[in-house]
Amino acid sequence: MYSDKVMDHFMNPRNVGEIEDADGVGEVGNPKCGDIMKIYLKIRENRIEDVKFQTFGCGAAVASSSIATELIKGKTLEEAWETTNKAVAEALGGLPPIKMHCSVLAEEGIHKAINDYRVKQGLEPIPDPHAHAHEADACDIPPSE
Repeated sequence: MYSDKVMDHFMNPRNVGEIEDADGVGEVGNPKCGDIMKIYLKIRENRIEDVKFQTFGCGAAVASSSIATELIKGKTLEEAWETTNKAVAEALGGLPPIKMHCSVLAEEGIHKAINDYRVKQGLEPIPDPHAHAHEADACDIPPSE
């Protein structure tokens, strides 16, 4: 059901924890599913210097959070913003359709954390056309794209 990469990131998640003085924090989730994801960013000169996550949820949610932090660490905010749920799923070697919502959470968490940072800097948040898509979906139905 899960790829070896999903299992590895679930059993040995990278970048777990909290950044107490985070520059940006994004929390997303769906109480119906039980998947809650929080992403913390430390930003220096428009680049993600450090990233951590805390996720309460299934193995696919933990794996998606873990790989997402690896994908965005060291990138500029603009590059990180472009990280899609499809990129997260592909980096994990694929996710079962019923678990694709976990990769959507990772994308939304990144967007919320970046926008939290932007607002704290006095900048306008970037409009997120996919925001809250996860919350509207039933947990067992993959996002439509």
